Amino acid sequence: MSRDDRKRAIGKVVSVAADRLVVEMHAGTDNFTVVGFDDVHYVARLGSFLMIPAQTEYVVVEVVGLRERDSASSSQGEVHLDRAASAKYLDVVPVGMLPQDRDAKFRFGVSIFPSLYADALYALDAELDRVFETEKPSEPALRIDGSLPVPESATRFRALTIGRSVVFDGYDVKVRIDDFFGGHTAVLGNTGSGKSCTVASVLQSLFDKAEEFHARGATFVVFDVNGEYANALMPLAKANGIGVDHVVLDGTANDGRFRLPHWFLEQSEWELLLQASERTQIPVLRTALGLTGLFRANTPQALEIKEHFIATCVIECFRGADGDSPVAKFQRVVSLFQKYPTHDLNEELLQKYGANYQYGNFPNGNIVPFLDEVRQKLREDVKLPSYNRTPFAFDDLEECLDFAILYEEAHGNRQIRDYCSQMVTRFKSLRDRPEYAFLRHNSNPKDPDPTMGDFLEQLLGLSRKTNHWQKIHQIIIVDMNSVEDEVVELVSSVLARMIFRLLRQSDQRNRFPVHLLLEEAHRYISAIPSKYAIDASKIYERIAKEGRKYGLFLLAASQRPSELSKTVLSQCSNFVIHRIQNPDDLSQIRQMTPFISEAVLKRLPSLPKQHALVFGTSVNLPTTFRVRDAKPLPKSDDAKIGEIWFHEEGRVASVRITT
Repeated sequence: MSRDDRKRAIGKVVSVAADRLVVEMHAGTDNFTVVGFDDVHYVARLGSFLMIPAQTEYVVVEVVGLRERDSASSSQGEVHLDRAASAKYLDVVPVGMLPQDRDAKFRFGVSIFPSLYADALYALDAELDRVFETEKPSEPALRIDGSLPVPESATRFRALTIGRSVVFDGYDVKVRIDDFFGGHTAVLGNTGSGKSCTVASVLQSLFDKAEEFHARGATFVVFDVNGEYANALMPLAKANGIGVDHVVLDGTANDGRFRLPHWFLEQSEWELLLQASERTQIPVLRTALGLTGLFRANTPQALEIKEHFIATCVIECFRGADGDSPVAKFQRVVSLFQKYPTHDLNEELLQKYGANYQYGNFPNGNIVPFLDEVRQKLREDVKLPSYNRTPFAFDDLEECLDFAILYEEAHGNRQIRDYCSQMVTRFKSLRDRPEYAFLRHNSNPKDPDPTMGDFLEQLLGLSRKTNHWQKIHQIIIVDMNSVEDEVVELVSSVLARMIFRLLRQSDQRNRFPVHLLLEEAHRYISAIPSKYAIDASKIYERIAKEGRKYGLFLLAASQRPSELSKTVLSQCSNFVIHRIQNPDDLSQIRQMTPFISEAVLKRLPSLPKQHALVFGTSVNLPTTFRVRDAKPLPKSDDAKIGEIWFHEEGRVASVRITT
């Protein structure tokens, strides 16, 4: 052992077991405080680390208990305790090995146990950096081709400071960038414990880098269900390449508000949204969705299929089996010809055979030759069109549903209209509900229909530059504070699915990492099936299992880990845990982190506000820290009850009621 090591010895190992060691501190030590050659060290904090030399390595041990015994008075039964003369003991557990060679790395597990009476040393900051593998928080920044940037002194983060240790005075707690942001992360804690401030602080710390190389390639899509992050993150927008976009979803179709064109929904999402039953309603809905693209196509093949469908429906309208009056049936045919005319099937055909619009009939038996001419457009073995998500008016789908039902009736399914009545009713409700106005998009000749590519470019903060894309926004906040959980679940599910599909189909994997920040994640990633039509848990569980391969990562914040999807939590590789007091939530954390000691978990119910426990792949050992201050704060302050309640008469109430 070196001379410097002897100077920082605090005691001797007096008991060795496979799972626990006991260190007796040197005689005369008062209040577990040791004056070292570099500073004063208080070594009796639970969770602090000691170094015990063993051959060419240190055994790193964590303090889990401390006690004191007065040997002079114990035999006489006296109660008085002489602190100077009493023996002081530290109960410690081994956690890993740190080679004395400064170039070697810390490793978990203990292969060599210290001998009795081996010296126990307090830990130096440099050793803590090696234990946490954050001794080099920055590294030289290189271009993608490996060349040096301009200026050559530019650096990039290797480790990110997220707060300050509560165990080791003045020691900054850092997480390794690649490990923390290269996997899924969960930020958990009771309401008011500081989760939102922690998330805001981490992003502020990441983007506040003052040197040349900023995190310009980052993409954080924030699902802000409480409308609190704009206040904390919008100031990060800088002229040097960091951009923040803030879009508001309030359910309306007003200019400047978030819109999600309905044809962006996949077939399965339409099925869930309309709660279509598998046996009868889903086949009709699939046919209707396919027809939405067919009736706007102009190819010869599409025209032939279109005329086949129209002819089939016209013949069914005149069959007379559904109880409608002749005039109603005739008007249905007129409506088909007016909305979906072709060169041969249009109102001129009705006029050719002298159709009477008032009475809904044909004179002199002309209906027979009329139907004969219509039958000429029927084709055998017609393949039903598939849904290709080409733009269509929202009201078109209602017409196409009627088309599809008529088509089924023409093929002998006489009860299909009754079977599909509930689905049609749900569609009409969706058409009329004001909170879904953001989804209903009707074409405007002066305003081209948005494409999937344009939508994703905006969502991911990209701008097209001739033959490439450039990042203009690193943070995209989707503010969903004004809508209910049903809409939140739909929008978050569709956006996550669109991003996931884009990254899966990318030629180069993991070259465009995207992080989805899910605030109040338990509201739409639940452990139990959703009560709404769209169950967002399914897509997020798939992302949790497969997203890492494609560069899509989750950062989920929640106050109820027991209500979160267990699949999502099981795939998180990093955890930041604030105060948690609910027994169910504590049990959930205990189950998903079996490698965390019981002593560490027992601290969670008593953690102060703005304090947290971080563990996972980005830090080698669990660490309790005080979170770096977020400046400015998100809009999640506690209500100042005393200040608001007690005031002078006549003060104007700080609330505005809208109708």
